[in-house]
Amino acid sequence: MDAAVAPAVASFRDVYRAELDAIRAAGLYKDERFIHDPQGAEIEVEFPAGAAPKKVLNLCANNYLGLSSHPRVVAAAHAGLEKRGYGMSSVRFICGTQDIHRKLERRLSEFLGTEETILFSSCLDANAGVFEALFGEKDVLIADRLVHASIVDGMRLCKAMTDTYKHSDMGHLEEKLVEHADKRFRVVITDGVFSMDGDLAKLDEIVALAEKHGALTFVDDSHATGFIGKTGRGTPEHFGVHGRVDLVTTTFGKALGGASGGCVSGRKELVDMCRQRARPYLFSNTLASVIVSGTLEVLDLVSETTERRDHLEENTLFWRKGLTEAGFDIKAGASPIVPVMLYDAKLAQDVARDLFAEGVYVVGFFFPVVAKGQARIRTQLSAAHTREHLERALDAFVKVGKKHDILGKTKAEIVARYGL
Repeated sequence: MDAAVAPAVASFRDVYRAELDAIRAAGLYKDERFIHDPQGAEIEVEFPAGAAPKKVLNLCANNYLGLSSHPRVVAAAHAGLEKRGYGMSSVRFICGTQDIHRKLERRLSEFLGTEETILFSSCLDANAGVFEALFGEKDVLIADRLVHASIVDGMRLCKAMTDTYKHSDMGHLEEKLVEHADKRFRVVITDGVFSMDGDLAKLDEIVALAEKHGALTFVDDSHATGFIGKTGRGTPEHFGVHGRVDLVTTTFGKALGGASGGCVSGRKELVDMCRQRARPYLFSNTLASVIVSGTLEVLDLVSETTERRDHLEENTLFWRKGLTEAGFDIKAGASPIVPVMLYDAKLAQDVARDLFAEGVYVVGFFFPVVAKGQARIRTQLSAAHTREHLERALDAFVKVGKKHDILGKTKAEIVARYGL
């Protein structure tokens, strides 16, 4: 190694090793678990690394409709692979657009009740590209303070002014709309379902305020598409504003098969501008044909029946009721995202580890994923879960809850114990 380089290399190694050691010492190191079979309600997980894989109940996947390994989806993906090949080796506007890409865009527009749709390799990329492509120095982006990190990052890439309103506070939102009345475009930005808390945005009120003040609405509906709303069309359907939201982003990586991919959907002119200017679209390889084929099959499945969506709703009601009656502190809501609040980061890690020993796979969330002092275990329900699965999981939660003496404890009591 060059002598002039070695000291610098040694310096950064020492800095980051010390930081990593401190994270481990605090019990906050994020270990990865290795799954040895397809995604499902029960999976074989290797944890810690090198241990024999263990069959556990999965309560932390975004597999809301249980379609990640559905035979029809797998068969459609195989057929797409055989007919259209493995990789596109190009971006869309050069030689990366197949007929099925346009077919999926049209199907999504029909499903979401929008005018036009554009595909991205992920919803993160959709959120990274949409704001910079559409808005500039004459505009303002007004976001709920709990929007997803990818939205925050996308807003930072844009030259428009950014502002926020208090979480789901419609009075504060209206104040911001009035305050920025001089801007060319005002864009109200929200998640449809907030991924860490599981609550739904007041989308009917947001749209009404936006229309009243001549503003645009933007919704990231990643944790809603396919299962929120009477027929799974997401939060716009749930709140009766289907077709009135100007921009929707969502993912295919959760309820819609769970592979990858996402989109921007909405007013035709806005989507067309993304096709011309969104950098993740212009400079990333096209979404793989195998994923497009699988996602098309998923849309067929969710359009044929609401059985899976209905079963998910039943599971959610049962799980929320069970945790509450057992004495856990959970976030109120109606979505299948059910956070069990523990407040202390190390406690969240310890509870998750003990639950794994009891055969239930969950993960502790803490800063910087959530605010300091808001550590939790985020449980997520699936249509693939049976009642027996959930009863078994409740028994494990109660056993571990008793071990850590958290059942029936208030936030103040937990905070006092851990000195937060």
